[in-house]
Amino acid sequence: MTDLADFQGTAMAPAASDRTGEPNSSDFWRSLAAEMAFVADEAGICCAFHWQPTDGNDSNVVSPVGRPLVEAIAPADPEAFTSIIETAIRDRRSECIEGEFFWGGRSRSISWSIAPLPEGDTVRVLAIGRQQSAGDRTLCIDTPVTTRAPSSLAAGMANGHRLLSRIAHPKLLIQLAREIRHTLNLETIWQQTAKGLGSALEASRCWVGPYQPGDSTVKVAAEYRADDRPPLLATRVSLEDYTDLRSALETFEPLACESAGEGQPEGEAALIVPTGYQGRVNGAIVLWDDAPRQWSTTEREVIWEIADQVGTAVAHATLYEELERARQAAEEASRLKSDFLANTSHELRTPLNGTIGFLKLVLDGMADDPEEQEEFVREAHRSAIHLLSIINDILDIAKIEAGKMEIDLEPVSLTELFDRVKDFTEFQAQEKNLYFQVQLPDTEDEITLFSNYQRLLQVMLNLTGNAIKFTHEGGVTISAEVMLQKVRLRDREFPGYVKILVADTGIGVSLDQQNKLFQSFSQVDGSRTRQYGGTGLGLAISQKLVEAMGGIVNFYSMGEGLGSTVTFTVPLFQEPVMVSSQSIDEIDAMDLLI
Repeated sequence: MTDLADFQGTAMAPAASDRTGEPNSSDFWRSLAAEMAFVADEAGICCAFHWQPTDGNDSNVVSPVGRPLVEAIAPADPEAFTSIIETAIRDRRSECIEGEFFWGGRSRSISWSIAPLPEGDTVRVLAIGRQQSAGDRTLCIDTPVTTRAPSSLAAGMANGHRLLSRIAHPKLLIQLAREIRHTLNLETIWQQTAKGLGSALEASRCWVGPYQPGDSTVKVAAEYRADDRPPLLATRVSLEDYTDLRSALETFEPLACESAGEGQPEGEAALIVPTGYQGRVNGAIVLWDDAPRQWSTTEREVIWEIADQVGTAVAHATLYEELERARQAAEEASRLKSDFLANTSHELRTPLNGTIGFLKLVLDGMADDPEEQEEFVREAHRSAIHLLSIINDILDIAKIEAGKMEIDLEPVSLTELFDRVKDFTEFQAQEKNLYFQVQLPDTEDEITLFSNYQRLLQVMLNLTGNAIKFTHEGGVTISAEVMLQKVRLRDREFPGYVKILVADTGIGVSLDQQNKLFQSFSQVDGSRTRQYGGTGLGLAISQKLVEAMGGIVNFYSMGEGLGSTVTFTVPLFQEPVMVSSQSIDEIDAMDLLI
C-alpha cells in the first residue's frame, strides 16, 4: 500500500492531470480500488480528485481540484454535505453518506465513505465513493445538464425523497452486529436489533419478531419508536392483513413498500427484511419512515447483512434454549429416578424384612400355639404378596418405557370386574372405618367391555387402593357411566365406551401439583411418600395401561383436603339395553294399580 506521506505530498497542491482530474499519484488511487475519491481540507477545498469514467459521455468532467467541493460536485443538499465534512474533520471520525451530486452534466447518486487524514494540527478528509446504478433502485436521476441546472437540482428533486442520507453511527452498526453474535438470549437479540437498526438508520419505527413457516401471525418481540406513537410490542401482526410482510417472508427476500400494514399509519413507507438461517426463514425486521422513502443500496446492504447475522443468532439461541431445556429435563429425570430408587429400596426392604422376620419366628419355634404360628405364616405370605406387587410394578414400567408392553383385548364383564375389586379392597376400607360403595349403571342386560381383564383389574385395584390409602374419613365410591358414542380401536368400531369413576373423600391434591401425578418415578410430596409408602409408579402405570387399551385417564381434585376422583374410559364391546327412568315410573304405576 502507498505510504500516507507520499499521498499527502501529492494532495497538498493540484498536480498535472488529464481531463478526468486524476492526479499523478494514480498508483495510490488504484491501490484503493476506488471508482471515485477526493481529498478536501477544512475549508472544503478539493485537494485531490480521482474518478474512473464509466462511459464516453462522462469525458467532459473537469477536475474540481482547487475548487470548493460544493461548487465542483454540486451536492443536492450543500449545507448538509458541508456539515458532514466539517464534523469528520472536527471530531476526527468516519462518516458514511449517500445522495445526489451533480457534475459533468449529470445528476449522480453516490455513496461516500469519509475518513479523516490527520497531518499534525491539520486534518483533511479522504472520501471514497461508489456511483449507484439504476439497478440499485436508488434515487439516481440521469438528467442532462441542458434540462436541469445545479442550482435548481434540489427544487427539481424535492418530491419527498431524502436528497442526502447519512448512514448514521457506523460504529453503532458494527457494535450491534458484534453484540448480536455474542449473545444466546433471544430477547436480547430482538431488542438490540430493533433499537440498533431503528436509531442507526433514523427510522420512525423498527419492530422485529420471530416467525416459523406456516404461522399466520408474527408477534412483535421488540420495537424502536422515534416518538410517542402507540406501541406495538407483544401484539400479533396478521399476515392475512399485512400482505407485504407475508410476501417477504414467503419469498425470503427484502421488500420495500409504501402500503400501510396492520398497525402502520397511512402514508408511511416500510422496508421488510426477513431473517433466517440455512435458507429457512425464522423472523422479520420491519423498518418504517414517516415520509415516502427510497431505501438506498447502502442501507439495504447494511440491513440485509444485519438480518443475516440476526437470523443466525436467532437459530443458535433457539437451539441453545432447546438444549438447555433438554438438559434440565434430563437432570430432572435423573433426580426423579434417584429419588425413586431410594424410595423403592425402602419399599422393597419393608415387605422382604416382614417375610423373613415372620418365617424366622416360625422356624425358631417362637409361636405359643398353632393359631399364633398360622398368624405368623399369614403375615409372611401377605408381605410376600406385597413384595411381588412392587416387583410387578417395576417390571411393568420398564416394559412400558421400552415399548414392549403387549396387551390382548377380549370381552370383559363389568359386573365381574367390580365384584372382584370389591372382594379385594372392601376389607381394607372396613379396617379404616370407611364406607365402600359400588354402583353399576341401570341396564337390563350385562355390560360387556372390550379390554384385558387382568390389566383392567390391575388398574382398578391400584386406583381403589390409592383412594383407600389416602382417605381417613368418609369413604370410597366406585361407579360407571355408559356413553353411547361410536369409537374406533384397532381397526374396529364399537358402539361407545364406559367411564369408570373412583371417587374418595381423602386428602386431595393441590392444583399446582396435579401435573406430577402421572409422571413416572415422580411423587407429589416426598413427605407423603414416606408417610403412606409406595413407589409412585401406580398412576403412571395405570395411565399407560388404559391408553394401551384405547381409553383415557383423568384426575380431578379441588385442592388439598377436598378429596379426589380418577376416571378412565373403556370401549363397550356391545351396546347394553338401558333402563330409562320413564320405564321405572311406569312399573311403579302398575304396582299401585295392582
